[in-house]
Amino acid sequence: VRNFDWRSETDYTPRWEDRTYDLSKLRSADLMLVYWGSPAIAHAMVSFEFDGDQHLAVSIETRKEKTESYSAVQGFFRQYEILYVFADERDIVRVRTHFRNEDVYLYHTNITPDHAKALFMTYARHANRLAETPDWYNAFTSNCATNVVANLRESNPSSIARVNWEILLSGYAGRKAYRNGRLYTGMPFEELQARSHVNAIAHTADNDPNFARAIRVGLPRPDAR
Repeated sequence: VRNFDWRSETDYTPRWEDRTYDLSKLRSADLMLVYWGSPAIAHAMVSFEFDGDQHLAVSIETRKEKTESYSAVQGFFRQYEILYVFADERDIVRVRTHFRNEDVYLYHTNITPDHAKALFMTYARHANRLAETPDWYNAFTSNCATNVVANLRESNPSSIARVNWEILLSGYAGRKAYRNGRLYTGMPFEELQARSHVNAIAHTADNDPNFARAIRVGLPRPDAR
């Protein structure tokens, strides 16, 4: 599990940890959407929630070599390998809120424990397969959002529709999940979205060892179904 201590986007202390997670204690999975420009485009991540305020975030990204930088144009071609990053939330959220100046939104979903376990195993299976047989990132057909959808469908085929334009325009994933009843619907989506913006609380929590719990304070949680 990646648990870097970030001091800037390029200055950090790398730390990789061996962790054990008890799937019998896996309770849910949250959706994170990260914006850096257009409201139509976001980076989608999933965070698994275990009993005892344990969280494990997973980000599907391009695997760039040291000499490479990301190019949106090259992202449509076989330029970058795909990578599953399993990370501590303090790592994967702070680098975005503190140093990349990106906007992070965190939504509780109503995924059931059984579906969350199946989804976790799907992520683990795909990550292990990539270790043996690398695959290519494609900005249109195999990106962070389309792979989240593919993993959801593989773990529970009835849970989500096939890829469509709303999923390709990943910035609207939160609104689509709300409309499909996957998020808390006891308030208008605009209000839920505003309350799910965690940048300010992430800065306040900063070095809190209970960072993941701190950024969830006050977030509405839907009933599992």
